[in-house]
Amino acid sequence: MRAAGLWRGVQGIATGRVRPPATRRQRAWAELSEEIRSCRRCPLGAHRTHAVVYRGSLAPRIVFVGEAPGAEEDRTGLPFVGRAGRRLDDATHRLGLEDDEFGVLNVLKCRPPANRFVRAAATTCRPFLDRQLALLRPAAVVTLGTSALHALDPGAPPILTAAGRPRPSTDPPLFPLVHPAALRSHRLYRRWDDDLRALGAWLAERPSKRL
Repeated sequence: MRAAGLWRGVQGIATGRVRPPATRRQRAWAELSEEIRSCRRCPLGAHRTHAVVYRGSLAPRIVFVGEAPGAEEDRTGLPFVGRAGRRLDDATHRLGLEDDEFGVLNVLKCRPPANRFVRAAATTCRPFLDRQLALLRPAAVVTLGTSALHALDPGAPPILTAAGRPRPSTDPPLFPLVHPAALRSHRLYRRWDDDLRALGAWLAERPSKRL
């Protein structure tokens, strides 16, 4: 009986059906994610379909931080999966990032009414954001849009002034971009392209992992 059980265990390992034990960080991440999904600490939690936690690597080089989930994100429970998400995915390809090098999350974990950023909810969500970044430990953070920038760097100038230049005084270092949903004019498309090139050059000079 015991020999048969051992043989089944060996077979499971050989065929990849036995999961390796979770690391302490993986367990902490799972607990935090469940805490976010069950949160009802502000009024946004009463009207959501899903809390939106994260998508991407748990050992990312870069974390992109957006503002809040939209309709598609609320429906799926994943950040940046609508039109803005497709633009962001195109940007990661242009930057040469592999899937295991980056992750995506939002300051707000629930969709706000009319997709308008709610500062009071951001205050409630902020401990979740801080704990996520502490566990992920990226070498750099790229903020998307005004609200994400000022959530992590309150002293930053307006987004059209700040975008495209690093904010190295933050920890981890931060690079602001305009939000991909804002790309509604040729002027902003050109700005987006220029800022992506600047981001690529900045990343090339940075370590691949946080020390």
